[in-house]
Amino acid sequence: MADTASTKNLALAKAINESLRHALEADPKVLIMGEDVGKLGGVFRVTDGLQKDFGESRVIDTPLAESGIVGTAIGLALRGYRPVVEIQFDGFVFPAYDQIVTQLAKMHARSLGKVKLPVVVRIPYGGGIGAVEHHSESPEALFAHVSGLKIVSPSNASDAYWMMQQAIQSDDPVIFFEPKRRYWDKAEVNTEAIPGPLHKAKVVREGTDLTLVAYGPMVKLCQEVAAAAAEEGKNLEVVDLRSVSPLDFDSIQASVEKTRRLVVVHEAPVFFGSGAEIAARITERCFYHLEAPVLRVGGYHAPYPPARLEEEYLPGLDRVLDAVDRALAY
Repeated sequence: MADTASTKNLALAKAINESLRHALEADPKVLIMGEDVGKLGGVFRVTDGLQKDFGESRVIDTPLAESGIVGTAIGLALRGYRPVVEIQFDGFVFPAYDQIVTQLAKMHARSLGKVKLPVVVRIPYGGGIGAVEHHSESPEALFAHVSGLKIVSPSNASDAYWMMQQAIQSDDPVIFFEPKRRYWDKAEVNTEAIPGPLHKAKVVREGTDLTLVAYGPMVKLCQEVAAAAAEEGKNLEVVDLRSVSPLDFDSIQASVEKTRRLVVVHEAPVFFGSGAEIAARITERCFYHLEAPVLRVGGYHAPYPPARLEEEYLPGLDRVLDAVDRALAY
């Protein structure tokens, strides 16, 4: 479909760029901070052109100091600003982990709700681009375990556009995980649509035989798995979680009560991962509906491998189809 006044065909990275632009135009308290976000426009060009149009006082190039970036954002938020900070790559967030989990996540509770922390921490995450060490990790479960943080991850350009604006408008800190391998995937974005709730999951493919649950980069893979399974007569439902914390268990439960089987797919290691929480909760909620154990497909409990081996580490079509076959065989 050709672009119209309200509908554009955008890559996911460009959709976030336009969403940030809209937020900067709408609210003078919105600031963007990070390494190379200004003149360079970010290593993935997500902030391209924003410093040129909004100036160095609102789109701020920072030193290479992730802890300082988040600490400064906390101070600005306490003064009424809405900072959006970029961590250049997933593996670089750990120097800021202390600021995020001991300060950013705790202020609301310490003040009995009187202090709001409207900070968005953008993190390009996950593998699939052949990057070097510290550039392909999926640390979302580490942050989801910390109360006080909201953890979201869009899987397509339309959600990226709207979820970013909703994250910026949130009075609670939001960790916004961006699937870097999907940055260049295009989709139609209706900039005048009425978005659904930020933390509500979506059924992106209807099915009756088994539910595949995923978020971020794995949603497209699960859609490909469902298409491949359909050629063998299997009718799979795909649920895009969109939010890891809070998790929309009601939507997963509704799907599982229909299909009676569940496979959870994520890039992060399976061990102590978000899939484990989903498996436990859905087993509690749907024990008498399930006809097979909840299965998980994800990364291994090992450091992310060198680029030439990442295809062996990442969940792929065959590994997910194998889990589907095992669940259907019960």
